[in-house]
Order: sequence, then C-alpha cells, then structure tokens
Amino acid sequence: MRVLEDVELTLHEGEIVALLGRSGSGKSTLLRTLAGLIAPTSGDVRYRGRPLTGANPGVAMVFQTFALLPWLTVLDNVELGLRAQGVGPDQRRRRALEAIDLIGLDGFESAYPKELSGGMRQRVGFARALVVRPDALFMDEPFSALDVLTAENLRGELLRLWDSGEFPTKAVLIVTHNIEEAVQLADRILVLSSNPGRIKAELTVDLARPRDRDAPAYGRLVDHIYGILTGRDETATVAPAAGRDTSTPLTQPLPDASVGGLAGLLEIVAAGGGRADLPQLADKLSFEVDDLVPLLDAAVMLRFAHVHDADIELTDEGRSFVAGDIDTSKHLFADHARRHAPLVRTITQSLGSTDDGTLRDAFFLDLLRRGFTPDEARHQLDVAIDWGRYAELFDYDTDSGQLHLEQPEAVEAPA
Repeated sequence: MRVLEDVELTLHEGEIVALLGRSGSGKSTLLRTLAGLIAPTSGDVRYRGRPLTGANPGVAMVFQTFALLPWLTVLDNVELGLRAQGVGPDQRRRRALEAIDLIGLDGFESAYPKELSGGMRQRVGFARALVVRPDALFMDEPFSALDVLTAENLRGELLRLWDSGEFPTKAVLIVTHNIEEAVQLADRILVLSSNPGRIKAELTVDLARPRDRDAPAYGRLVDHIYGILTGRDETATVAPAAGRDTSTPLTQPLPDASVGGLAGLLEIVAAGGGRADLPQLADKLSFEVDDLVPLLDAAVMLRFAHVHDADIELTDEGRSFVAGDIDTSKHLFADHARRHAPLVRTITQSLGSTDDGTLRDAFFLDLLRRGFTPDEARHQLDVAIDWGRYAELFDYDTDSGQLHLEQPEAVEAPA
C-alpha cells in the first residue's frame, strides 16, 4: 500500500511551512522521510542538493509526545544532541543554558521531566532541538498534547522568537491537522490528500503577523482550507447517473465514524436550519478538523448531506433521517448503507450468497488486507459491523468470529 505518491516539495530558508491533512494522509511519514528517518521506496530526499543516505544532518525534530528521558534533568536532556555531536562539556553546558534561557526554562535546569507540566516538558523538547542550531526545525504536531491555553501561549512565544531573528534555525516544517494553527503559523501551507498522500493544494499565507483571527482575510483563508480538506472527487460525492455503483471497499473506505456520531452531527445541522458553516460549527463544538471530517465523510457517503467549500447542507434524505422515529431512521440508514457504503454492501451480498447467511470475519479481513494494513483492515470491518448492527442488516459474534445476516431481504437491490 502506497502511503505517499508523487510528492515534491522544497523547504526554503526563511519560511515556516505547514503540512496539513487528515489522519492517514501521510503527513508524519513525509516529515520523517524528509528527516532521513524513513527511506523512500522510490525517489529521493536531498539536503543542500545531495541525496540523503541516512538521518538528515541539518534537521532537528520536536515530537508530539515530548520524548524526554525521564532519568535525566532538563539540562541533561537539552545537552543530548550536543553530546551526540561530540561537543565538549564546557561548550555543551554553555549552549544548553543559552537554549534553556531562550525558550523560557531558566530556573528549571535541575528539574526532572516528572516535575514539569506538559507545556514545560514540550519547552524542553524545543530547547533540545534548537540547541544544535539546525538548518531546519521539524515539528510533528508539537502542540496537540497540550491544553488549549498552553498550546496558544507556546505557539505565540515561538512566533515572537521567529520574528525577532533570535530563532537559531533557518526554516520550520510543521505537521498539523489544525487549520487555524496552520494559518496562524505558516508562510506556506501544503494540504495533503489521502490514500495515497499527495499535495492537493499549496497556499501562500500573505497575512502580516501577529495574525488577527477576526480579520476577514483570515476567515476567508480558513474557510477556503476547510473547503479543500472536505472536498471530494466528483465520483465520491455524486451518485452514478445510471447503472450500478462500482466503488469498492478498497477504493472508497468507510470513514472512521460511528452511527451515533453521525446522527449527532446531522441533528446539530438540522437544528440550525439544515445548513451550517463548518469552521463555525467546529469552533462551537470544540472540534479539530480530524474530529469533524470523518463525520462529514460519512454523511456525504450515505447521501445524507452535501459539502460545498466550507458549508454542510442536509439532503432531503438527511432531513428525513433526523426527523424520523427510530424504525424509520433505521430503515433509511439500512437502505443508504447497503447502496452507498461499499463494505457494508459487500458484506450483505456475501452473506446472502451463503446457504446459512454466515461467514467468518477472516474472509473479509483477507480481502481488505489487499489495500490496508492488518490494523486498518480490522478497523474497517469494525466500522462496518457498527453500521450493519444499527441497520439490522447483519450481526457479529465476537467469540466465534462469524458475521450472520439479519434480514434476508437486505441483499435485494432497492427499487
């Protein structure tokens, strides 16, 4: 399975670039490939014009999970990179203290990671990366493990350092799934598509810092990026004009959305008149784009909603699903799931082709592994089981690993 395909980018001196995309779009894989931690199966990565054959010598990384050694003090953790470079003790200590002071950690040199808050631990991660004075700082969702206020504060401090000219690196590449974070930080935003990951759009952010979230240009850019991230190929969003839907479980995977989550989203949109602005909706619900997009994908796949640019609008079927009683909603969901959700359709048709309406889960997992990793295949099947159970199309016995048909008529093509 290809994670990335036909990706070409150059990181220039003096810029902050954000890699933005959904979960599974290959953002972190691309970052690690550029850092020389993963070798590409085709193509190459070049640093200052020369192909990489190992770790990129001009890059330092900051991770989401802090990645500090708990038995070392703050000072010792910051010195690690310099120690690996063979820097002598005196110079190592001087440079580490300078980095600690730069990032606002002075006074905590002798503290251990367990004594620090999440924000302070991430500051140690930044100091450890910056102390080696890399050409480029790579960050893999460095703020996602922090609370909202801490993350906002740390982002602001890093931007002030960058704009002051005191930042000891020439370029920054950050992976994020947060649209506003990308717009706030980046000079250039690369939006990745999924399965496989490709650069879907490249946007230049021509907004002066500090960036005003209430400015019309800021809001327009956020809306535009929402439209790109929620945009779909025409074949994925529009029902075939004639004939049978030929999408397969491999070409159109099930979104990572539960029926309850989908129903909740549709109910919220219905309560607002059947139409909603996605950035406003995400802000209202305190969602990140990765939280919202799978629900949107499920709504569109099942033809319960349309998404255009940064707006979601319920279809007539979506309104009926929300307004109906339990039985009506179940029957409507069952009809749409077996027609428009390829894996649900495949399962119901396969079960209907057996004498007793049962098949082991291994049959479907083997088919799914042709396009997914084993964990992804299992998750796809779990989502299908959740949808099938709600629709009373089929059920699953965990102990025996068997799926069995609930409604023999479910395999018949709808009129």
